[in-house]
Order: sequence, then structure tokens, then C-alpha cells
Amino acid sequence: MTLHRDELTDYLNDYLAVPQFSDYCPNGLQVEGKTDIRRLVTGVTASQRLIDEAIDRQADAILVHHGYFWKGESAALTGIKRNRLAALLANNINLYAYHLPLDAHPEVGNNTQLARLMGWNVTGQIDNSLVMLGEVDGEHTGASLRQKLAGALEFDVLHIGESEDPIETIAWCTGAAQGFLQQAIDAGVDAFVSGEISEPTVHLARESGVHYFAAGHHATERGGPAALGLHLAQRFGLSVEFIDLPIPV
Repeated sequence: MTLHRDELTDYLNDYLAVPQFSDYCPNGLQVEGKTDIRRLVTGVTASQRLIDEAIDRQADAILVHHGYFWKGESAALTGIKRNRLAALLANNINLYAYHLPLDAHPEVGNNTQLARLMGWNVTGQIDNSLVMLGEVDGEHTGASLRQKLAGALEFDVLHIGESEDPIETIAWCTGAAQGFLQQAIDAGVDAFVSGEISEPTVHLARESGVHYFAAGHHATERGGPAALGLHLAQRFGLSVEFIDLPIPV
């Protein structure tokens, strides 16, 4: 089936509740391409490699979590940015990007998809943030939860905490959300899962006694783009392919 670009744009902006978010980048159609869309490629980041894969598949559109035009970056279209945009425009490929709206969506969002992958029971959310609260499935220790995360995400998860400590309650926010660790501590959970880690996070986790799991920025944010693509395929009959291009962080 073929879908008009404007119809897809309007649907996505409404489905993902874009106007509700104040974000670091524009959400929605970032680069305009073909009017009619039949083949859609989804992925985590609009890297040159993903664009090249989409070109090889003769895609009409790319949908990602990490697009372009971030606040604070140079507006000059030079170097890598120029090359990426040139490839999109030369091949008339639409680029859609949804950042915070795709983290937060209750059905296809990254946080929801991570919970479903891990079998966590969602019990709530920390106010004024994207952090979700829940309970782990079954009996887990720091070591066993790290092992389960690593297996499910196919990523070498870094765990800060005692290996044999029991873990029952958990908070999580995918991607670069280590800054929410203090909120998780204040919520009284046993553990917090996100994608990245830096030096101060290690000390905060150790001194608070709350386990921290750095499970990969890319790895924790594959679920949303894949789930949204599946949703669009089922709703509109589009040909959709999720292309996973893993990175080591």
C-alpha cells in the first residue's frame, strides 16, 4: 500500500502526541522527500550507514529516534551533516524523527518496550519525568538481573552494586538518562536501569546503595522504533523493515 507523506506525518504527530513535548530537536518530518510512501525503514539513529541501507532497499522514508537539528549544535550544513542530508535529498527520502515522544509513548515507547522485553510489572511513573517504576519478574540479585539484561539486549551490561543483593523494585529510563538516578533513589527503588554511565554516577550508586545498570544507549532504545514500525505496517499496510546497527555504547 502507498500512503501520502502528509497523511503519515499527521498520523504520527497525533499518535505520538508531539505537541505535548518540549524537546531538544524538532519532532516529526525533518527532511522532506517523496510524496508517496510505500517502503519505510526504521532504526535508532539517522547515521550515514542507516541512510545507505535505506537507499539500498529503495526506501521512501526513514523513521528514527535520533534525527538531526539538535539544540546548541552548529546550523552550518558542512561535513558529516552535509553528507547525510545530501544523500537523503539526492534519493528523495523522507526523514522522520521522534525523540522524547518515542521514549514516553505508552504502547510503542522505548520505556514501555524495555519493560515488556524484560517482563517488568509497571507500577507507576516518577512525576515530571520519563522514569518508570516497577517490579522485576521473579527473584533476582544484582548479578542475575545484569545477566538477564545482557541476554535480552545482546549488550555487555555494566552493573554497579553488590552482585548478591536481592532486587525487587526497579526504575528505568532508556538512553542517556543517568541523570535521573537521584530521582530513582528518592523513589526508594532497589535498582535503576538506563543506557549510559559516567564517573559521578558510579559514586552516587555506590553511596546510595541503589544498583545501577548501564545497558547501552542504542541497545535500550531499539524497542521503540521497531515497535512503531510494526504498528505502521499493521495499520497502513506499508512495507516496513527495522534495521539494527549495534554500537558499543
